[in-house]
Amino acid sequence: MEKIIKLINEGKYTETRNELIKLNVVDIAQFLSELEEDKSLIVFRLLPKEIAAEVFSYMSSEQQRYIIESITDREIKGIIDELFMDDTVDLLEEMPANVVKKILKNIGEQERKIINQLLMYPDYSAGSLMTIEYVDLRKEMTVGEAIRHIRETAIDKETIDVCYVTDNNRKLEGAVSIRKLILSDEAALVKDLMETNIVSIHTHMDQEEIADLFKKYDLLVMPVVDKENRLVGIITIDDIVDIIEQENTEDFHVMAAMQPSEEEYLKTRVVKLAKNRVLWLLVLMISSTFTGYIIRRFNDVLQSVVVLAAYIPMLMDTSGNAGSQSATMVIRGLALNELKLNDILRVIWKEFRVSLIVGAVLTIVNFLRIYLIEGTDLNISAVVCMSLFITVILAKVIGGSLPIIAKKLRLDPAIMASPFITTIVDAIVLSTYFTLATWLLHI
Repeated sequence: MEKIIKLINEGKYTETRNELIKLNVVDIAQFLSELEEDKSLIVFRLLPKEIAAEVFSYMSSEQQRYIIESITDREIKGIIDELFMDDTVDLLEEMPANVVKKILKNIGEQERKIINQLLMYPDYSAGSLMTIEYVDLRKEMTVGEAIRHIRETAIDKETIDVCYVTDNNRKLEGAVSIRKLILSDEAALVKDLMETNIVSIHTHMDQEEIADLFKKYDLLVMPVVDKENRLVGIITIDDIVDIIEQENTEDFHVMAAMQPSEEEYLKTRVVKLAKNRVLWLLVLMISSTFTGYIIRRFNDVLQSVVVLAAYIPMLMDTSGNAGSQSATMVIRGLALNELKLNDILRVIWKEFRVSLIVGAVLTIVNFLRIYLIEGTDLNISAVVCMSLFITVILAKVIGGSLPIIAKKLRLDPAIMASPFITTIVDAIVLSTYFTLATWLLHI
């Protein structure tokens, strides 16, 4: 990369081009992102048309917008002609109206109709993700005819690893791998080689469900069909990898009590970052007033035995952490489809048994610390340790069950992550702690 930068600075563009075409298109896109805008445009224009289109598809939306706004209509047409249809649709969805208008001006009438149709599908559905560049065969074809058909039509297709067999009405009948075609006798019929028990996706299926199907069946490509089982497109594994990353990012944001955002952190405006965070912080702040209410209610207990206040942070932190552990495990289990909604009783029973062991270990260690090492009164030590044992059990059971309850209510289970669980558990900890203190210390 240093060599290429040196060539650019020296104005040796022919040598720069020769060095660039040796690189992977992903690396070229990353390299352009690190250059100043004017230099990145110069370097982009040095690339051969077919490489430039691939590089363009791996650029960020900001880079793509700058390139489109800076190049000629002829250059735009060259890029769009080389892009796969799903990449073109993704580009149009992310660009402002003036850039979209400039792009559409350089697209043929037929392509524009297809793009408009794809843009009509709901966001995050199979229809919005699929590409129409696939290879279709007829079951009456021989292997020799099928291979010739692939050679004639597959040059611009996104993948030929799997070819789909359709009838005259485009209804999906089966699939056959290119490997099987190549290794079979040329006189054999496609219908004798094709798999008929294939998994397909409906155009309106949600992207998260699609990702689950790819994982479940360990596939690299899946067909997309409409209500009449007509083949309308395919979804490839590269799109699924992006979906998985997007869904995981969204879950991380929700678990941290933030509004999900697809923009990069450094490229997101400060106002938008604040807006994404402040709502949940307000909710958690207001809900935390319950803990203040509980403390005020048991103010007499605190005034009578002031030392009790010293152990409140330990109890709240430990129980909150215990609840967060359980919630995180269950949220991940739901995301990976390892847990179902009707598993709630099994989860509660398992978390209860786990909490008995964890609670016992924490209680014993804590008793030894505060009674033997710190020399705290036996009754107060007993109150603290009993509170710890009970609240760890409650925290783990609640942390394990709340994500499943959220899923039943059609909410994102990630909502029930650390901040929310901690707020609930804090109120339970204080109520349990002061109630036990009242009973056992006779305050």
